[in-house]
Amino acid sequence: MTEFIHFALRLDGPTPGAELSDDDVPKALEAEDLAWVHLSATNPESVPWLQRNLAYLPDPVHDALLAQATRPRVKFIGNGVLVILRGVNTNPGANPDDMVSIRLWVDPARIVSLSQRPLLSVQDLYTTIRSGKGPQEAGAFLADLIDRLTDRIGARGDMLEEIGEEIEDQILGGGDSTSLTSRLSETRHGLVLLRRFLPPQREAITLLASDKLHWIRDLARLQLSESHDALTRSIEGLDSLSERMDVVNDEIANAHSERLNANLYRLSILTAVFLPLGFLTGLMGVNLAGMPGANWEPSFWIFSAGLGVVFALQIYILWRMRWM
Repeated sequence: MTEFIHFALRLDGPTPGAELSDDDVPKALEAEDLAWVHLSATNPESVPWLQRNLAYLPDPVHDALLAQATRPRVKFIGNGVLVILRGVNTNPGANPDDMVSIRLWVDPARIVSLSQRPLLSVQDLYTTIRSGKGPQEAGAFLADLIDRLTDRIGARGDMLEEIGEEIEDQILGGGDSTSLTSRLSETRHGLVLLRRFLPPQREAITLLASDKLHWIRDLARLQLSESHDALTRSIEGLDSLSERMDVVNDEIANAHSERLNANLYRLSILTAVFLPLGFLTGLMGVNLAGMPGANWEPSFWIFSAGLGVVFALQIYILWRMRWM
C-alpha cells in the first residue's frame, strides 16, 4: 500500500473486510460493492489521487476534504454526503481535548476518509471490519463511526467532570486554592476546546439522522439518534461543569481577595501603631543644639517609658474601636 493510503477495505461483497491492493482501489471505488479507503490529509499525493478517483465531485468538496482547519458539518450532494467530524485526540503525549478531524465522502458504493492525525475510533472500526464483523452498508458505517466517536467524547467529558468535582470539593471544603489554580485552568481550557466542536457535531448528526438519504436505513437512523442523545448529554454535562468551574474560579478569586484584604488590614494596623512612635523617635533623634534632656542621664529611660505608654494607649484605642 502506498504511503498516503493508510488502508483500503472491502465492506461487502463476497469477501467483506478484505484488504485492497493499490491496483484494486480505483476498481473497487467504481464497483457497486462498498469499499472504504482511508488517506492521509497531510500527504501531497492525496490531492491528485482524489482528483483522479473522485473527479465527479465539485472542487469545494475536494477543498473541504483537504482543508487545514475544519469544523463538524454535513453537506448533501446528489446521492452522497460530505461529512466532517471531530474525535478525542488519544495520540501519545497529545492533549485529548485537541480534537482530531476526520473528513469523509460517503455514498452507497464508496467511502473515502482523510485525517491529519491518527484517530483511535477509526482504527477500532478498521479492526472490526477487518475481522469481518463490521458494517457492510454506508449508513451503518456512518452510524458505527459516530457511535465510537461519541463514546470517547463522553468518556473524556466524564473524566473532566471527575476532575472538576475533585477541584470543587477541595475549594468549597476550604482547601488550599493556590495549589489548585493550575488544575482549574487546565480543566477550563479543556472544556473550551471540547465545547467548541460538540454543538456543530450534534447538528451534523441531526442532519444525518434525517430522511434525506434513502440508503441510511432505519436501524442506522436509530443508532444515529442514540448518538445524538448521548452527545447532547455530554454537551449539557460540559456546560454544567463549565458553569461550576466559573463558580470555583470566583471562589478562588474571592479567597485571594480576602487574603489580600486581611494582609492590608494588618499592615494598616501596624502603620497606625508605629507611625506616631516613629515620629517621636525621629523628632527626639535629631542632632541639634538645645535638645531637652541631652545631658541628663535618666532622659533616655523616661522617653522610652513614655513611648511604652503611647504604645499601650494606641492599642487600647484600637481595641475600643474594634479594629483589633
